[in-house]
Amino acid sequence: MMIYYVEDDPNIRNLAVYALEQAGLTARGFSTAQELYHACQIELPELFLLDIMLPEEDGISILRHLRSQQTTRDIPVMMLTAKGTEFDVVTGLDSGADDYLAKPFGMMELVSRVNALLRRSNRESGQDGYEVLRAQTLELSPSKRSVTVDGESVNLTFKEFELLRMLLENRGLVLSREQLLELVWGWHYSGNTRTVDVHIQTLRQKLGDASSLIETVRGVGYRVKES
Repeated sequence: MMIYYVEDDPNIRNLAVYALEQAGLTARGFSTAQELYHACQIELPELFLLDIMLPEEDGISILRHLRSQQTTRDIPVMMLTAKGTEFDVVTGLDSGADDYLAKPFGMMELVSRVNALLRRSNRESGQDGYEVLRAQTLELSPSKRSVTVDGESVNLTFKEFELLRMLLENRGLVLSREQLLELVWGWHYSGNTRTVDVHIQTLRQKLGDASSLIETVRGVGYRVKES
């Protein structure tokens, strides 16, 4: 498993890379976004670790760039930063991050969270037998990680895809914002549930005519219509 870590502090970067490699992972550290982009042209990792406060292009900008590229949009990203305010957490998650770890963090905690995120992102392996999830003209294939509406492909981020899949798998049931945070973002994220509303909004925009399938249950959460 190759991990790419962008961090301008060499002491933190080298220590994290060492800890990951001691845990049996392969890791490379970079001090700038350009170094990272160059490495991605040669080899893609299974996970990105991004610091937010960087001297040139910051971590949020890097994250948005990765999510805009066909080759990297589905690779999980964990933000590692000294900033621990709710605003930074929500900004990172709303931009497509899959996890968030605030400094100072222990190396054992970092390794544990990296392994947990890798397990979550790799759970799609062996899913060829999973049936396609359908709701009227909307179809989602877990094994192919594809979504179509009226046969037309819909480009979703990793989190948008997981959110839609969770709603389709529980079709007809109302899932609260807190449940969706736990199921899609992971139990450790205890921030404001606004990030769910933001992702639902962008998901509806991308689904076009099928957006009406996602119902808001006032004061509770969201569900996909049964028919």
